[in-house]
Amino acid sequence: MKKYSEMELPELHKLYEELSLEYRDYQYRALNLNMSRGKPSPEQLDLSMGMMDVLNSHADLTCEDGLDCRNYGVLDGIPEAKELLGDIMEVNPDNIIIYGNSSLNVMFDFISRSMTHGVMGSTPWCKLPKVKFLCPVPGYDRHFAITEYFGIEMINVPMLPTGPDMDMVEKLVAEDDSIKGIWCVPKYSNPTGNSYDDETVRRFARLQPAAADFRIYWDNAYTVHHLYDHHQDHLIEILAECKRAGNPDLVYKFASTSKISFPGSGIAACAASLNNLEDVRRQLKFQTIGHDKVNQLRHVRFFKDIHGVVEHMRLHADIMRPKFEAVEHIFQEELGGLDIGSWTCPNGGYFISFDSLPGCAKAIVAKAKKAGVVLTPAGATFPYGKDPEDRNIRIAPSYPSLDEIETAARLLALCVKLVSIEKLLIEAGEAVC
Repeated sequence: MKKYSEMELPELHKLYEELSLEYRDYQYRALNLNMSRGKPSPEQLDLSMGMMDVLNSHADLTCEDGLDCRNYGVLDGIPEAKELLGDIMEVNPDNIIIYGNSSLNVMFDFISRSMTHGVMGSTPWCKLPKVKFLCPVPGYDRHFAITEYFGIEMINVPMLPTGPDMDMVEKLVAEDDSIKGIWCVPKYSNPTGNSYDDETVRRFARLQPAAADFRIYWDNAYTVHHLYDHHQDHLIEILAECKRAGNPDLVYKFASTSKISFPGSGIAACAASLNNLEDVRRQLKFQTIGHDKVNQLRHVRFFKDIHGVVEHMRLHADIMRPKFEAVEHIFQEELGGLDIGSWTCPNGGYFISFDSLPGCAKAIVAKAKKAGVVLTPAGATFPYGKDPEDRNIRIAPSYPSLDEIETAARLLALCVKLVSIEKLLIEAGEAVC
């Protein structure tokens, strides 16, 4: 297939006319498809409906240690839930606090507490002249929204196939004590789907930050979210690696069951060193008497143990895998060899990352929306919503049906072609009709 950049101008004009007719056909179909967020599909939600039946008015709501889950008490989670989440997060239950339904809420709390009360006795960030955070890009827009909300300056760090550019991370944190943290989605990253390799994890654990209150915000949101049984990404466990490196307090590790059971009705957790957890509990005891223990027990009774979680996630993968493969196949069929875009083919997670020619992402997203397919806004995967090259687009295949995904992927590929030709013609000084 001939690259667009190698085509003569008359060829590009002719192709543009043909593709424009095809685009108008899509507009006549009055599509209404939304691929803007990584929401589980109704079929995925159905997988957890049995959770609604494990507890009823006749159920014994007593924990293994005799605690009555209906009553007050237990600040950091029932033992069964700590064991289950500990297995999911690959950490000792003693290093875990169980929260409510949202890990994003927990991360917000951690930033808020650091602003007002500092980290383990350090100066509260609100009293400092400048606070900065490192942000691997493209990355998770809701992470960036938290730090932007608190007025924290965000610094872009390029995401490589192996993880963040660690040469840049090491240099920045060692030289600038106003840098207090870094956002990380280490496994099946949002949006690239890439996972950090062993060297990257080890380099994180061995960071020597200038700020004693620097922390790695390790959001392992997709820790069990594989698409395949035999092609899975594996991470070195960061807490253990930090301890080996002599930096036991360097990391906060987050996870939740939001895309395992019910989004908005799951359970979240943070794992950290005992020193960090002691610091957290000092604040937590003023914030709550305890989170929803009945929901914690419900999750444990439904999944039973980590083996139940693994089998449950295989069912999720059976629903998700064909959608990811459809997008990847259609992109290869429609765009392969044209040299106008590239995309990731992850082994898990919830997203595919697409990079267009520079300066084209916003126009592609707008053109897709005009034909009935809503995508995450271009630039959302960068702090302040500003992609310096205007080329990254996050694709969320999870919610629509397989037929809808195939339609949306073909339309998106068509939009990529049209916008790319427009760019090439304008650069050549040609009018676009």
